[in-house]
Amino acid sequence: MPRIRVEVEIRPTEDPEKVEKALRNVFEPDKIRIEERGSGYKVLVAESYSYRSLIKLHDLIRRERILDAARSMLRKGVMGNMLIFKINKQAALQNRLSFVDTDSESPLGPITFIIETDNPYEVIDWLAPKTSRGRPLWEREMPRN
Repeated sequence: MPRIRVEVEIRPTEDPEKVEKALRNVFEPDKIRIEERGSGYKVLVAESYSYRSLIKLHDLIRRERILDAARSMLRKGVMGNMLIFKINKQAALQNRLSFVDTDSESPLGPITFIIETDNPYEVIDWLAPKTSRGRPLWEREMPRN
């Protein structure tokens, strides 16, 4: 069973509802909460135990026509049985998708995905399959939970 955790910082100048909307534009959590991490530092934490929660991300990758870029970024994020990647919070609020390499590429902080799974490459093949001339060579079914 996968464990999917998504974290996004809520800066003091930000409206927590807008931060949650940005997260929900790209992820469908089973549960969501705000964690206080000292000195007024707050993080919105969302969790799921199903790949179904990644459907919005899956669809945005196709709508934005960024399969190759997404696949490249996702593959860089594989560490053992984990897949870690970040997306731009402001873009997500606008229902757009922009992957970031470093936190500084998202001025108000990124949305960070941490996916624990037996086979991260199976998840990548589903989210962002290989392409030829911008078209997917295959479409995989969603991995089984």
